[in-house]
Amino acid sequence: MICEGDQIVRLMSHNHFPDRPTRPDIVRFVSVLSHRPRSVPSMPMSFPASGAWLLKILARENRFVFGVYRRHMKVIRYLGTFDRLFGVPVTTRNWNTMTAIARVLGERRKEVGQEERG
Repeated sequence: MICEGDQIVRLMSHNHFPDRPTRPDIVRFVSVLSHRPRSVPSMPMSFPASGAWLLKILARENRFVFGVYRRHMKVIRYLGTFDRLFGVPVTTRNWNTMTAIARVLGERRKEVGQEERG
């Protein structure tokens, strides 16, 4: 999925997981939609629908969907349903990956700004 670097940097400026403590068995993620979907399911949403949750979709902001999942093999199946759920192609990345990308983009923006001034 292609998105503007500014979108990723802006994305990281908000706390999308305010009530979600970091634990080794829980993974934070962001899914990037190829474009804005025509319809959006109501959120938050848990998978499976009954019993102990393995994946939770917490919120959506434009083309970004935020959630958490437990480290379990069945989660792959639920992540695989996102294309149908949102009606557009979707790619999912670990929150740590997005943080690293935003950090590199932010550093690059600073370097470009300094070059333009200098």
